[in-house]
Formats: sequence, C-alpha cells, structure tokens
Amino acid sequence: MTDPAFWRGKKVFLTGHTGFKGAWASLLLRRLGADVYGYALAPTHQSSLFVTARIADDIRHRIADIRDLSTLRAAMAEAAPDIVIHMAAQALVRPSYEEPVETFATNVMGTVHVLEAARQLRSLQAMLIVTTDKCYENNGTGEAFRESDRLGGDDPYSNSKACAELVTHSYRRSFFNVPSAARVATARAGNVFGGGDWARDRLVPDAMQAFLEGQALRIRNPNSVRPWQHALDPVLGYLKLVERLASDERLAGGWNFGPDAASEVPVGTVVEQLIALWGDGARWTADDGPHPHEAAFLRLDCARARTWLNWTPRLRLSQGLALTVDWYKALQRGQDLRRVSLEQLERVLQDTVPNGAAQ
Repeated sequence: MTDPAFWRGKKVFLTGHTGFKGAWASLLLRRLGADVYGYALAPTHQSSLFVTARIADDIRHRIADIRDLSTLRAAMAEAAPDIVIHMAAQALVRPSYEEPVETFATNVMGTVHVLEAARQLRSLQAMLIVTTDKCYENNGTGEAFRESDRLGGDDPYSNSKACAELVTHSYRRSFFNVPSAARVATARAGNVFGGGDWARDRLVPDAMQAFLEGQALRIRNPNSVRPWQHALDPVLGYLKLVERLASDERLAGGWNFGPDAASEVPVGTVVEQLIALWGDGARWTADDGPHPHEAAFLRLDCARARTWLNWTPRLRLSQGLALTVDWYKALQRGQDLRRVSLEQLERVLQDTVPNGAAQ
C-alpha cells in the first residue's frame, strides 16, 4: 500500500498527465495529498479520463511537448519538484509503424530531455521513467522476462522504449552517480486497461468503442497471450517504488510491474469476459489483416517488486474488467465521470471491488 505521509505536500512533476495512465496517476497522487505539476500534449479525445474526470481542476499543468527542451526545462525549474515521474510517450505499436520518426523522437529524445531537465534540479529526490514490458528482446519462448534480460524490440515502439531504458541507464551512471544525486529507476508494465482509454488498436478501448456503437469488435490475434492489468495496479506499484527509491539507492534500476499468472491470458479470453460483462448484443469477429508483426507471448517476472517492495497486484483480471465496463456504461448513461472515477479509485485502495460482476 502507498504511504500518504510520504506524498502529502510532495511536489510531483508528471509528464503525460493528459494520457490514460497519467490521468489515473494524477487522480491517485492528488488523493494522496501530492501537489501535481503536469506537462503533456493536449488530450486527444473529448471523453478521455483527463477531460471527463476534470483533472485540470486539481493540478497545475502545462500543455506542451517533451520534444521542446527549453520549454520543458523552464517548466520543471519553475515547479522545483521533489519527484519526477515521466509517462509521456507515443505508446502504441501499430502507430509506430506509421510514424516511426515521431515515435523515436518522442520516446527516445523526449526521455533525454526529461532526464536533462531533471539533472539541473537541486530539489529532486527521486525520478521514475516509465517504459513498457515490450522493451525486452522477445525470442518467443513464452518465458517470463526478468529485469536482467536483454533489451530489444523489432517494431519502432518497442525498440524506442528499449532505447529509453538505455538512455536512462546512461544518465543514471553519468550524472546521477554521486551520493547527493536523485535516485533514478525505470518501470516496465504493459497491456493496461481501465476507464477513460480511447487509444486505437488497443484491445479493451477498441472493445468499448465497438460496443458503445453497437458494432462487432474486430480481433487480430485471439491466441496472443498478454499480461493484462487495470491501470491502477502498476501505478500503485510505481508510487510504492518511488517512496522507497527516495531513500534507498539500491533500488535504482529497472522494475517489472505485471499481473499475477492468472491474468496472463489470450486475447480471446479477455474478449469473452468483456462481452459477458457488457451484454446488449456485444460480439466479436475476426480481422484477417494484413497486420504488422506482434509477439505471440509476453509475460513478466515480478519477483523483484514482490520481494523488495512487498508489492502485489490488488485486482484480479475479472475485477479490473468489471471496473472498466462500469466506467464506459456510466459514460453511456451520462453519469458524472469524475465521481465515478474517484469512487473506483477509492474502491481499489480499500479493496472493496466486487469480483467479476459489473455493478
């Protein structure tokens, strides 16, 4: 569990706060009493979590690009944060084939810019760079990746995130390598879902969009296995890591935050659960392609986080999917999504999420 006493009054500079996972992180940080300074591009969907939960009402934030080093440096210096959490990214595989230059510029040089701006800060205690489970070189064996495994990636997105890991390693060794320096870590998670996500070519938001429109969900690879998790689970892990990282230099480095083995299931299994939860004629059909290459198996070994941080996922797959369907059903009914989102956050923190039935 996170420690509110650590976060109360802490100044947190959060990049990517308008994105799906960044918006959930903003809600959680404010719930814990942190002062959040957001830096990101404008939200891309009118029903995003950032917009519908009215997150801008609670934080100081700037709409800007991490590729703009001078603006980023000025914003970070003005905030004088205790903590930096870097989530801004081009975060999808298929668009990375369409826009490889933008993907590398954002994910690699954007990370360079965040690290460069942060190393000028005297106030900084700890810094977390969020990458992805796809940063590992995937040989297709199905074995769970450990933090010490080789980095790689064939598609531009995965490769750019492996590069971001290497960039962070270089900055940590070159510039954050004295006892007085801030501690720097990376966090690797993936295939997150939850309310307020509208990213295209991602299974759960694609399903919610299709079901809201009364259309069949088109599935590319129903047998592909992924580590599925509600966004709040890795975000809670990130914050727990930062709490410890601020006072323990041994925790600098890479960390996996994935679900338990029961949540590492094929795409088809997730789709069938979503259809059962949604009802109302929800259905799926095969999308025969053509499609770019994606790994068939991807699993994470999270023993390090369990041992060193005493972190475990709080939500089973069925619980996370039920919360997600509830959120989009609330949107469909025209409910107050700020209230819905805060209630879901509180239920996760208090361990009061029902197991597998939409409410």
